[in-house]
Amino acid sequence: MKKALIVVITLSSLVFTSCKDEQPTPKVIYEEAKSSKEQTKKVDSTQIKVADLPVYMEGTKYLIHPVGDIRIYDDSNKSYGSSRTNSSVSYAISNYNRFEITGYFENLKFQHIDSTAMRPLTTNKIQIQTATYLNTIAAKYKAHILIYTLVDADTNKDGKVDSNDIRSLYISDISGKGFKKLSHDVQELLDWNLVEVKGRVYFRTIEDINKNGAFDKNDKVHYHFVDLLSPDWNVTSYEPVN
Repeated sequence: MKKALIVVITLSSLVFTSCKDEQPTPKVIYEEAKSSKEQTKKVDSTQIKVADLPVYMEGTKYLIHPVGDIRIYDDSNKSYGSSRTNSSVSYAISNYNRFEITGYFENLKFQHIDSTAMRPLTTNKIQIQTATYLNTIAAKYKAHILIYTLVDADTNKDGKVDSNDIRSLYISDISGKGFKKLSHDVQELLDWNLVEVKGRVYFRTIEDINKNGAFDKNDKVHYHFVDLLSPDWNVTSYEPVN
């Protein structure tokens, strides 16, 4: 009887542990929730910084150079922007589709077509996922604007700024100047949409109002738009649900 009782208790423990493992991975770790004994993160010493060949977006006066890291591996770990087998490596860090650059890269450098000088978009540690040129806004309003989706902070406190952290929305002009954050800190960007007739970009974010570190149905969705024709790219909140 004692042996049977031990088996039942053990199975119950396994079921409970399995349920706990199904919890979503947090995108935010709040300062007060951090352990006093934080683990030391392993640094990949094989990082190599490279730039893709320049991109020219039709109708502009700038070349854009994506810059990022590749990694050389001899095992099955994954690397951003690279397809490989065993120790092989790809030096491509981004993809280009006419008016949009996509990938996982850390910066862009801008070069006027009549100059050899280059200037970086930012000196901050970020991971850019998309950079979109609003070509229809340029054609209609003569405003040359780039919209970015990117990660700008290590919100899950794992020692890396990557796609496991909160994604934000940014804006700049075609030269990379005026680089500005549009979404609020610690709010995850859900999506954005260009409404050409209004000269606006609309976007939604979600706020972790219950502070559980994950974004779910119990959190609050915020609605915003940015006036692309305003000199300061002012952001306005609105409430379509109320």
